[in-house]
Amino acid sequence: MSIQQKNNIAIFIALLFHICGAIGILFSPYKNWFISNTSLNLLLMAGLLIFTQPSYKNWFFGFAIITAVVGFVVEVTGVNTGILFGNYSYGSLMGFKVFGVPLLIGVQWFVTVYCCGVIMQYVNNWTKRKIGEAEIDTKTTDKIQSISLVIDAALLATFFDYIMEPVAQKLGYWQWKNNQIPFFNYTCWFLISGVLLFLLTKLPFNKLNQFAIHLFIIQLLFFIALRIYL
Repeated sequence: MSIQQKNNIAIFIALLFHICGAIGILFSPYKNWFISNTSLNLLLMAGLLIFTQPSYKNWFFGFAIITAVVGFVVEVTGVNTGILFGNYSYGSLMGFKVFGVPLLIGVQWFVTVYCCGVIMQYVNNWTKRKIGEAEIDTKTTDKIQSISLVIDAALLATFFDYIMEPVAQKLGYWQWKNNQIPFFNYTCWFLISGVLLFLLTKLPFNKLNQFAIHLFIIQLLFFIALRIYL
């Protein structure tokens, strides 16, 4: 099966699940059932990212594991100390919890960070081609582009969290103290995702996963729709 066929299958499944989920949550009497299957949807999307990965190298799986573990550990720190993100707690909708944090939250960190990194990798490659066509000296621009990739991808991940946070709170995934989402949460998201994205740029594996772009857009539109109409 070609990469393009895999991408087409993955896009169809992602669209199907997110459209059905949005309709089910917003317009059906089975809202709670759709919300309770968040874990299944999240695992499926992570599986589709792996399914569509152009080449399977240990570095890719290493990054996935490191991102998931780091994401879980910082969430445990945040929930139990308030040092990171702010004062919040998780509900029961995302499945089995350890130290007050669902194990699946690490999977969400991987999906979000990887999708944002892939998007900016495509942008970076496009920019390099334009610079090459313009015959501009690349010694300085390569460094600037590497820094820009990390910063821009971290901003994109933070923006995604900004869109998602109010929806997640309304659906009961987690709850903020006094229902107030602190700006500090987004600062932590930017810094932590930035560190993980820096690692992504240093690991030698193919980061041009077309499905990752589509998945990010699908998930972003899903949360925007819920944020507007929920």
